[in-house]
Amino acid sequence: MDSGPRYWFRAKRYGWGWGLPLTWEGWVVITVWLCVLVAVVPSLHEHRHVLDQFVFIVGMVAVLCGVCYWKGEPLRWRWGD
Repeated sequence: MDSGPRYWFRAKRYGWGWGLPLTWEGWVVITVWLCVLVAVVPSLHEHRHVLDQFVFIVGMVAVLCGVCYWKGEPLRWRWGD
């Protein structure tokens, strides 16, 4: 019996957005995302191109938000329980 969609990321209790992952898949997404960020940012810093750094970080945030939107609880403003 299916209990509905299985979300990887829970919605924040207060405010708008997502909180910590609910499943191991969510934790893998966060871990891989952080590893890529930590691995690439120092090499961008060596070249001292601020625009490259900005575009990369904005892109990384967009990818993470996209995954959270796709696999997370629906967004809405929350006031707590």
